[in-house]
Amino acid sequence: MRLALAQINTVVGDLDGNRDRILARLEEARKAGADLVLFPELAVTGYPPEDLLLRPGFIRAARRTVDELAAASAGITALVGAPHLDTDLYNACFVLGEGQIRCVYRKRFLPNYGVFDEDRYFAPGHDLFLLRIGEALVGPTICEDVWQPGPPATDLALAGAQLVANISASPFHVGKDREREEMLRVRARDNTCFVALCNAVGGQDELIFDGHSVVIDDEGELVARAPGFEEALLVVDLDPVAAIGRRLRDVRRRSLARERGEIHAGVVDLGEPRAQREQLHPEPAPLLDDLEQMRCALELGLRDYVSKNGFRDVVIGLSGGIDSAVTAALAVGALGPERVHGVSMPSRYTSGGTRDDGRALAESLGIDFREIAIEPVVETFADALSPSFEGREPDLTEENLQARIRGTILMALSNKFGWLVVATGNKSELSVGYSTLYGDLAGGFALLKDVYKTDVFRLARRLNERAGRELIPQSIIDRAPSAELRADQLDEDSLPPYPKLDQVLEAYVELDRSREELSQDGFDPEVVDRALAMIDRAEYKRRQAPPGVKLRPKAFGRDRRTPITNRWPG
Repeated sequence: MRLALAQINTVVGDLDGNRDRILARLEEARKAGADLVLFPELAVTGYPPEDLLLRPGFIRAARRTVDELAAASAGITALVGAPHLDTDLYNACFVLGEGQIRCVYRKRFLPNYGVFDEDRYFAPGHDLFLLRIGEALVGPTICEDVWQPGPPATDLALAGAQLVANISASPFHVGKDREREEMLRVRARDNTCFVALCNAVGGQDELIFDGHSVVIDDEGELVARAPGFEEALLVVDLDPVAAIGRRLRDVRRRSLARERGEIHAGVVDLGEPRAQREQLHPEPAPLLDDLEQMRCALELGLRDYVSKNGFRDVVIGLSGGIDSAVTAALAVGALGPERVHGVSMPSRYTSGGTRDDGRALAESLGIDFREIAIEPVVETFADALSPSFEGREPDLTEENLQARIRGTILMALSNKFGWLVVATGNKSELSVGYSTLYGDLAGGFALLKDVYKTDVFRLARRLNERAGRELIPQSIIDRAPSAELRADQLDEDSLPPYPKLDQVLEAYVELDRSREELSQDGFDPEVVDRALAMIDRAEYKRRQAPPGVKLRPKAFGRDRRTPITNRWPG
């Protein structure tokens, strides 16, 4: 049989647009001679549609779209994800063929952890289906169904499925492609069956779907892999019936079959596979290293957030520091230099070096650049506030005022020209609250929100390596980080050194290690005490921060939900 995996980038709520994307790939798969084509989970609505699923009109419109797709399914069978209302609401896989809906599989396992909230919207399904294509039996599943080590994949295999087909919207974090593929290899070996997973690709708010759709054979070996972070139609020829021989030799299955008892699965006959002139066995797309995954995910996330929300250009405050430099370089990679605007906003504390570097960066990237001095505005604020501040020495208030003036200028440019403000803060700063509300936290998207400071430096070097030149001036990379809000200021005046801090942050924020466990792990107790106090105290700031690309297994926002009012010492 010839299998196609349509790895497409959908838009939540854009039912007409998603229909057109599905139809285009459906026709492409048909022309390629595919017998069966898989589309991602909830491809009709986009994933995750969240509370749109609570609107009856949205559900009805989604069903009308499915009917339109079914009418276009002559000569090919398609597995398409969409919500299905049948007394209750289900996350469903519609099997379309011969111009109609042949059957509807309902997702059994509904994830309700991390970024998932499917129990809020869907009821679990229980029925199994087998799709017969010639001698091959295909068992449809949806995303989380195949992450579970037992049913439904186990039951489908015991019922005779030689290919488990999984339509998925599996969110990305660094290394997720390898984790997902290894899990599928285990499922294939354990169930003695081929496994094909069609994943979504694209950005949806803070989530990234990385694609990397794959086909694994019954011995757990890779057959085909689509590229990551881009749309693709992967077409491959399979002989799932080859799994029968190994099943006859693997007597362990019989014990499991006796334990499970009789398994009921409806069988839908899809006819014979097409005769093919030649066999298609495409070379698997390569997997990327961690840094390249970060770069691709960040650029994809920004590109989709901008385009899907109706923006064209972005504006970034260029301080001459490493965070704004990496943000600007990634924005150019995502959008092109003509759609990126850089703004330098020097004050009396801005050094000549950072001021020159901001301009040099803009020239290197080929972006629009302007300089707007904030000192006159700072003085106006100081004069207005002087009666109220009389008798008090300058402190953090005056430092934050500079950041807020810069935020106001960027938002004014955004209002005037329709540019999206991209905030430049990183995960290290966001973790400990080293940022200013309504200042450097202002913006519509925080690109580096889930990138630790140490990784910001690594990304800068990688971007220069890829460019084959100093895309980001070396002086920016070499300079000690500073907010430049007071004379001779350095980040390490207020924070532990970033290499030490980031290790503590990863253990506390992502691994949920306690204060006691961190001390037992050998971390410097002083660093731990300072970091934990700042992290928990800064939750109120994080609640007001813009969304940003999720890169780590646990990111702030959907993943990590900590109360603002909280006296637990850690």
